[in-house]
Amino acid sequence: MPPGSPLIGRPADNAAAARLAPVAPPPIPSAADKLPTAKLKVPAGFNIEVYAAGMANARSMREGDKGTVFVGSRLVDKVYAVANQDGKRQVKVLASGLYRPNGLAFKDGTLYIGELSKISKIDKVEDNLDNPPKPTMIYDKLPKDEAHGWKFIGIGPDNKLYVPIGQPGNSVLHSEDHGQIRRMNLDGSGAEVVLRGMRNTVGFDWNPETKQMYFTDNGRDWMSETVPEDELNRVTKVGENFGAPFCHQGNILDPELGWGKSCADYTAPVGLLGAHTAALGMRFYNGKMFPAAYKNAIFIARHGSWNKSQKLGGDVVVAKLNKDGTVKSIEPFLTGFIEDNKYIGRPVDVLPMKDGSLLVSDDWNGAVYRITYGKPKVAGKK
Repeated sequence: MPPGSPLIGRPADNAAAARLAPVAPPPIPSAADKLPTAKLKVPAGFNIEVYAAGMANARSMREGDKGTVFVGSRLVDKVYAVANQDGKRQVKVLASGLYRPNGLAFKDGTLYIGELSKISKIDKVEDNLDNPPKPTMIYDKLPKDEAHGWKFIGIGPDNKLYVPIGQPGNSVLHSEDHGQIRRMNLDGSGAEVVLRGMRNTVGFDWNPETKQMYFTDNGRDWMSETVPEDELNRVTKVGENFGAPFCHQGNILDPELGWGKSCADYTAPVGLLGAHTAALGMRFYNGKMFPAAYKNAIFIARHGSWNKSQKLGGDVVVAKLNKDGTVKSIEPFLTGFIEDNKYIGRPVDVLPMKDGSLLVSDDWNGAVYRITYGKPKVAGKK
C-alpha cells in the first residue's frame, strides 16, 4: 500500500474489517432540483433551503466583506465564489489549477487559500470576481504528505493565520513537522508551533467571549468500531499537547504506541463527538437570528464514518458550553444525510453568516444549504 493509505493497519483475516473502506463521492455535483433538501431535518422553527449548487466537492467556506461566499475543495482544483449580482445568486470559479485548495480564510478584502503544501492569497478579491488575479504564494514550508495533508486555515483574534499539519498516516510516529498547528503573520513570516498532539483537524474557531481556540480532531482508525471517539479540544496556552498518537479521547492509550505513556500527561478533550464520525468544520454562533440558547454555541459538521459498519455522523450537531468553557451538551441539529446506511449527502463545513443564518457545505452533492429561523417564506404572502 502507498505510504499513508487509510487501509494500513486494517486487521488481517477479519471479514467485517475487510468490508470497510473510504466511500468515494459521486463524480459530478448534483443538480439543484436533485438535492436531498426535503429529507433533511432541523429543529422546530428552523428552515433549510438550497443556497448554491453545482460546485464539485464543495468544502470549507468563508464570507467576504461584501457578502461573497468563498468555497474551497479537496478532490478538485478549484475555489468557488458565490456572489449576488443583478439580484441573482451566481456561482463562479474564482481560481483553478490548485492542489487540494481545501482551506480558506478572509481578512480585510484578502482571501487566503491553503493547499496541500503552501498558502497563497488574492488581494481585493471581491473587487475582481469576474477577472481575478492568480493567487500569490506567501508560505511554502508545509510537508507534502497526502495523508491528512489537506488544510483548514483560519485567522485568530491575534490577527495571525493558523495552519494545521496532520499526522501523515493513521497512527504513526512522525517527524517534528507533523501533528501540530502553526500560526504566522498574514504575510507568511514569523511561523511558530502553537500546539502538538493533534491527529487531523479540519475545523477550528475561537470562543467569542474567552478568545480561546477550539478544534475538532479525528480519532484513529482500526482500533475498534466504537473507540476512539473524535474530539472537541480547547487550547488554553501555547505549547499544549493533546496526546496523539499516544493517547486517544483523553483516556485510552494507543495499543501500539502508548506503551510507557500516560494520558494524564496530555490535555484531555472538552467534548467527545462519536467514534469515526469525521467531525470536520466548526464555528461558534454569535448571530442574532437563532434563539438565545444557540448564542456562542458551536455548530459542528460531522462528515460521517467509513471505518464503521453502521454509519455514524453525516449530520451537524451543536455543542452548548458552560460558562467556564466546558461542554454542557452535544445535541443533533441537522440530520437526514444517511438513508439505509448509505450517504445521500455529507456535511463538511458550517458558516454563520452576517445576517444570522447558517450555511452548511456538502461535498457529496457539491452544494451549500442555508438554515434560517422563523416563519418560512411563502410566495405571494407577506
